Amino acid sequence: MLSFFACITGLILLWNKEQLKTEMQQTEKILFRMSFSYWLVYCIAFGIEKIVLPFSEAVVMSLRMTTALSYFLTFSCITCLPLHKFAMSRIED
Repeated sequence: MLSFFACITGLILLWNKEQLKTEMQQTEKILFRMSFSYWLVYCIAFGIEKIVLPFSEAVVMSLRMTTALSYFLTFSCITCLPLHKFAMSRIED
């Protein structure tokens, strides 16, 4: 539950209307938004999975697949952040 509210807070903090100057800043902001959004989907699917146990196996299986997919997408976005910074610093040099 705490992670759910932390994701919402992170998305609110990242939601400003000012235009970023460089492509690097824009990409970093998009990656942060994606990681918070994917983790929010994970929290919602995990919570529904724990609440909706008496339903059919198909519903539970699709929720498990959603949690796994959103978990891996969150991991990939978090992994891409330092790799993107490293690549952009190599281009500037």
